[in-house]
This record gives sequence, C-alpha cells and structure tokens, in this order.
Amino acid sequence: MSDKYRMTPPPELVDSIWNQFKTGPTRNLLTSEAFREAITKAAQWGADQELETCCEWFVRDWTDIETADKLRAARRPKPPRLKEQALALINRRIGDGYVQMLTGADAETIRRALEALPND
Repeated sequence: MSDKYRMTPPPELVDSIWNQFKTGPTRNLLTSEAFREAITKAAQWGADQELETCCEWFVRDWTDIETADKLRAARRPKPPRLKEQALALINRRIGDGYVQMLTGADAETIRRALEALPND
C-alpha cells in the first residue's frame, strides 16, 4: 500500500520517540524501522477507531448508513489498482508529442502491471 493512502505520524515525532526509546531500558530490542512500523500501525489503529466511531454516530443518531459509508470511503480510499497506477504514470510522462524519461520506480510499476496481464 502506498503511504499516501494511510495515516502516518510525522517523521519528527517518530524520531523523537525513537530517540527516547533507544536510550532507555528497552534499547537494542527493536530496529528503527520496526519501531517506525509499530508507531505507524498504532496511529492507524487510532484513526480507524475514530472513523468507525463517527460512522456509528451517523447510523445511531441519524439512521444514515449511506452517509456513514460515504464518510468511510472518503477517509479510507482504496489505493488505485496496478493498472490504474501504470496508466497514470504513462499519461504523466507523455506530453507535447514526446515521452519524458521514466524513473526506476515508474518503470517497475509499469513492469508489474504488464506482468499481471494474462498470457495470450
């Protein structure tokens, strides 16, 4: 999943907590990346809890399931499918009759999309 589709705490906050963590009695138990992932998961869990509470409020107090579903969809959009990602990359790189150079990440996304096509 792309980071733009999940709530992530600011790097400064994670680094601050990590610096406290690595100098305390629990130092050397986790890597920085494992700690960052743990903090991110905790933040995502908290955000998901808040969203579900808001959606339950719509349903309970307003009997408005449709609005709750719309709120959930707007606040937790699904990332674009691989095909959509590859097409967007191509569309961004083609302009005024020429093709701009692809980055390595762009090429990897397009390669994965092509590999996902059925073999005819």
